Amino acid sequence: MLPTNEEINARLDVARLAALEAGEITLRYFQREDLEVELKKDSSPVTIADREAEQFLRKRVAEHFPDDAFIGEEFGQIEGTSGYRWIIDPIDGTKSFVAGVPLYGNMVGVEYEDRSIIGVVNIPGLREYIYAATNQGAWHVSGDAQPQRAHVSSREQLSDAVFLACDVPTFSQVGRWEAYLQLQAKARLCRTWGDCYGYLLVATGRADLMVDPIMNVWDAAALQPILEEAGGTFTDWQGKPTIHSGEGIATNGQILEEVLAITRAAPAG
Repeated sequence: MLPTNEEINARLDVARLAALEAGEITLRYFQREDLEVELKKDSSPVTIADREAEQFLRKRVAEHFPDDAFIGEEFGQIEGTSGYRWIIDPIDGTKSFVAGVPLYGNMVGVEYEDRSIIGVVNIPGLREYIYAATNQGAWHVSGDAQPQRAHVSSREQLSDAVFLACDVPTFSQVGRWEAYLQLQAKARLCRTWGDCYGYLLVATGRADLMVDPIMNVWDAAALQPILEEAGGTFTDWQGKPTIHSGEGIATNGQILEEVLAITRAAPAG
């Protein structure tokens, strides 16, 4: 059974506003000299800002949609009965956050029967965000301006493209270093404007390609509807449009096949 527009729009409204409010929570701690940073079991950093933002998002979703499932990076999963699942990354780019760099984001995705249908990426340090729902377009907001329709670029060749990556050593960690080198060599420009901010740049046409060799579902859930509604693609390294493969590629669509010719030849380690 397909979700109704009323159901989707109600969740999109909550997702968008909740992401903005979660961003305000993180800004209370941003660039504070006394911020304590802990390391999780996987050696990734976590702070009180991550935890408070996720607790807020859990509470807000439960208030509006108590029957929806929920999974977040910091506090695990809650089962639901509605067919909808909220997938949350309270701070995507915690390494940037703890370094005082404003290229971190709050990510809210909503999945319906294993398909991501709503996405919000908020960059509170830049007062910029983007949101989308299936068949409703992607919309970009900067500062106090009105939402503008987001569109990917029209560049047709990788040689003209801006290629973004996040943690470059992760390519080597999973045996995909050669793929990174090929993409870097063929692209016009390569930069590490990473985490969710890089995907926002692709969705708004300022970059053309973002590649991650390692992703969790909460890193990916908000991205697929945003990229697709902006006219681009979000796939795994084999070209499958999914958030569940543990990897991700965002493109403007024009260069997808050229990129896949490289990534398909690079099996995960």
